[in-house]
Amino acid sequence: MNILYLILSVFVVWRLTHLLGKEDGPFDLIFWIRKKAGNSFFGKLMDCFYCLSIWIALPFGMWLGQNRIEKILVWLALSGAACLLEQATSKRDNNDTPTYHED
Repeated sequence: MNILYLILSVFVVWRLTHLLGKEDGPFDLIFWIRKKAGNSFFGKLMDCFYCLSIWIALPFGMWLGQNRIEKILVWLALSGAACLLEQATSKRDNNDTPTYHED
């Protein structure tokens, strides 16, 4: 397996997942698709970054892996790497952290 293709695939999976799950897209095309999907399976899939990344990573994993086990491992690794990138780049609210008060 070519390491360059693996690294590029991580970024492509993250970018496509982020585009489909979190952005409106050019000319609001992705927003329109998400709106048409509504509450169906695909609509719910586009609402969850983690779920969507699994399906976006699938063709890349099948392309990069050499045998059946490697295809599955690369598939899940690409999805996991995209999830880690999303966690690293997303803005977090610190309002949900628990506070401690002494009596």
